Amino acid sequence: MTKTIFITGAGSGLGRGTALGLAKRGHHVIATTEITSQKTDLMREAQEQGLNMDVLKLDITNERDRALIDEYDFDVFVANAAINEGGALGEVPMDRFRAIFEVNVFATLESVQHAARKLVKKGSGKIVFLSSMAGIITTPFGGPYATTKHAIEGMALTLKDELEPFGVQVATINPGAYNTGFNDRAAEEKWKWFDEERNFTRKEDMEKQDAGLKNQLDPEDMIEKMIEIIPADHHKFRTAYPEKTEKQMKQTEQDRWDMEI
Repeated sequence: MTKTIFITGAGSGLGRGTALGLAKRGHHVIATTEITSQKTDLMREAQEQGLNMDVLKLDITNERDRALIDEYDFDVFVANAAINEGGALGEVPMDRFRAIFEVNVFATLESVQHAARKLVKKGSGKIVFLSSMAGIITTPFGGPYATTKHAIEGMALTLKDELEPFGVQVATINPGAYNTGFNDRAAEEKWKWFDEERNFTRKEDMEKQDAGLKNQLDPEDMIEKMIEIIPADHHKFRTAYPEKTEKQMKQTEQDRWDMEI
């Protein structure tokens, strides 16, 4: 059964690939991008492939842009838009920390509220939050992003209970580390403010953590999983992928009960 799917943050990465993939499967996709140049590029690709896709410029931090959500009818709302930034949590400049929360938490919830009102009125539908393995697992120097995704986990679980009586489903998708450039750009940001003479965090520790980005996964596998899960009527509340990541997340939750200081 084909569905109408509204997805934010479709200008790049997993969101873009998933929007195009869903449209190829015959779904009507309303794909939104943060900036106009992304819209133009995505429109061009959709037209070249003959896909049934509406493409909108929708910056979720912009109130007027968010109002566009009210103008469309859809079955599934995918809260995918997000930014990423690395850095030591004990030293990250607070303007950078607030900025990532503004997008990943506050603006995400504001956009989801628009979708929730529509779906509650309709009496059916689904909201999917793009969370992350970082919603459960923390790593050194990934704190700014991880804290926002931990907030998304709490948000999704709460909304699941609140919206269920209205016939609206809520779920999360938690990707592992995929090679879309998203994580690499985030790792670069901290070097804009880090100063070895002023900050106490050791540069070599951060460089060692960044080296792990060389082993990221092929994003096409994650995109296929998202294409499978997003339109499905029934699946687990949390879809972590790949299986190795799911096992890591479960083990992390278990280990925390035995953690000592």
